[in-house]
Amino acid sequence: MSSQQTGTECYKSIGRRFTLEKKLKLILYHKYLYLMLIPVLIWYIIFCYVPMYGIVISFQDYSMSKGVFGSTFVGLTHFKELWQDEDFWRAFWNTAIIAVYRIVIEFPISIVVALLLNEIRHIKVRKTIQTIVYLPHFLSWVIVASIFMTLLSPESGIINAICTGMGINTPDIISNPNMFRGVLIWSDVWKEAGFSSIIYVAAMASIDAELYEATDIDGASRWQQIWYVTLPGIRNIIVIMFILMLGQVLTWGFDQVYNFYNPMVYDKGDIIDTYIFRTALSDNKFSFAAAASMFKSLICMTLLVVSNSVVKKLGEESIY
Repeated sequence: MSSQQTGTECYKSIGRRFTLEKKLKLILYHKYLYLMLIPVLIWYIIFCYVPMYGIVISFQDYSMSKGVFGSTFVGLTHFKELWQDEDFWRAFWNTAIIAVYRIVIEFPISIVVALLLNEIRHIKVRKTIQTIVYLPHFLSWVIVASIFMTLLSPESGIINAICTGMGINTPDIISNPNMFRGVLIWSDVWKEAGFSSIIYVAAMASIDAELYEATDIDGASRWQQIWYVTLPGIRNIIVIMFILMLGQVLTWGFDQVYNFYNPMVYDKGDIIDTYIFRTALSDNKFSFAAAASMFKSLICMTLLVVSNSVVKKLGEESIY
């Protein structure tokens, strides 16, 4: 071995040691933050990673009496059956269509809510409005579904009573398949738009105030300031949130749909998660349901990886 190679390896070793020491110092310096992170990691390990061994049953003819290790291995049989199941594809396309509606409608609305909150200059008024728009997020879907059903009920609903008093006939919105998706989207907007705007409001707070002062001097209007200062200032956050949204497009809404839907709206409202729930618990087809869940997860992972790669190539900040 030449002296040059020996010297190169020595420098690499010193560099690795220096990097390791630097990392250890940073960890010790931020030790309390890492300690706060431990419960979160434990939660994810117990409830997200440990249960992943259950995907094995999607390749088995699973029997509760035999367990995971005793059930017969059947390979891709359940995936072939899934591919030919019309109910699954109906649920898949329903999920995809509802997801597109959520992206097109809900994603921009949360940004608009954040922009409107940012434009309120009176601190007490802003805090009051923020509290009002954030509050629905903390209500369970059981309560939210009860509120909307009470409002929209064709027999005893408040809206129906008002319209009847005005001589207007109101349709049965909850049981109408063509209106059911609209109920899902707008109830989710009411519940989550305010809370989803928090991260955008926080990002707007970090924009340099001198940029707004400079545009004021140049005579820019408030709309021009929003377009040329505020939106570019939170562009990276918008991109990251969009990537994360794409990664979970097929996993949204089980609690919501389960509390809203009924057999009359299955054709338009049944989604993959409710299909899996019904298949596993009602029909006792656990392996088949696991195969459907794995298929859904693979699609979500693909969307996340592809969208992140596209954003990287466009020169924007990505999630990894």
